[in-house]
Amino acid sequence: MNAFPRAKATAALVMTAGLCLAASACTNSGTSNSGSSSSSPGATSNKAAEQKVVSSGSSGPSCTYKSYGGGVPKLDITDGKTVVGFSQSESTSNPFRATETNSITAQAKKLGVKLIQRNANADVNAQNSQIEDMIAQGAKVLIVAPENSDGLGPALAKAKAKKIPVLTIDRTAAGSACTDFMSFVGSNFYGQAQTAADDLAAATSEKAKVAILTGTPGNNVTTDRTKGFKDRLKAKYPNMKVVASQTGNFAQTDGQKVMEQLLQAHPDIDAVFTENDEMALGALQAIRSAGKTPGKDVKVVTIDGIKQVVQDVSAGGVVADIETNPRFGPLAFQALQDFYGTKGVQAKVIIQDGHFTQKNAKQALDQGLVY
Repeated sequence: MNAFPRAKATAALVMTAGLCLAASACTNSGTSNSGSSSSSPGATSNKAAEQKVVSSGSSGPSCTYKSYGGGVPKLDITDGKTVVGFSQSESTSNPFRATETNSITAQAKKLGVKLIQRNANADVNAQNSQIEDMIAQGAKVLIVAPENSDGLGPALAKAKAKKIPVLTIDRTAAGSACTDFMSFVGSNFYGQAQTAADDLAAATSEKAKVAILTGTPGNNVTTDRTKGFKDRLKAKYPNMKVVASQTGNFAQTDGQKVMEQLLQAHPDIDAVFTENDEMALGALQAIRSAGKTPGKDVKVVTIDGIKQVVQDVSAGGVVADIETNPRFGPLAFQALQDFYGTKGVQAKVIIQDGHFTQKNAKQALDQGLVY
């Protein structure tokens, strides 16, 4: 499933790809920071860039509680009684997931929302069971970060049967908007990958032997980032040749192992695109272990924007890092409030992401804009 119409969304990303380096330019007025205390995993500075909507990514009527699945009960999620369930897909040892969870938790607290949450730790079967458990615990509406775009059928069916609406964030789920889930809120994954291709081409004078470390199979993030990158190379950079492509499952350990294998099989690889920062960290270690210097012998471009990798961008070891903004709390709860109001929510809500390069990475780090 594509996240949105590609041409339109790609244009939107190009218009907004530049990193907001002034905190005021990146913060929605009247909205608090989504991070928690500085000692918490994934905590963000009070200057951290909150999400901003680039495009609804879709046309047509918005979805409300009256139209969702034929109609669901109207709720006031801020009454302190209505239970909202949040299903996190992966461990909060990942800075993206930690920041995302902190953002949802902080915004729920700010609004007085009664929140329960579970973490599936990258197990889609566990996520199905946990969602059903939250329903049994009294959740009346759900925010879900899917582990697998195609794997949540049982849980979504259970929610639908109970007239419990589901908002998906950061990854899509199989099904139809306003029928199986109310909306998708997330990034332009296809456009992110096209920006990554442009960055890698610029760093290699448009001639390279490229390896791609793809994400977990079966979700739209992997599908769109892989296609976006390859489509861009095919359209604009005929001398950028993809010599190897293999999944690293969005994991650092897998990324390192796969990169080691690819370098052994293709020692002439001089450019790498990793579809998230966890795999980039593993790939960087593998490159160094092979006696090569990242940024010199092998150019690396990645997607996410975690602090450790943006530091590598600043130091020259990574060419660029396209942000995936994980601070979903304010937009997610606004979507729920709009859904239960008269405004409604569009099928796809596409957010603005930053773009970290050697020109702005240090400034972004100094200003606390990186998670």
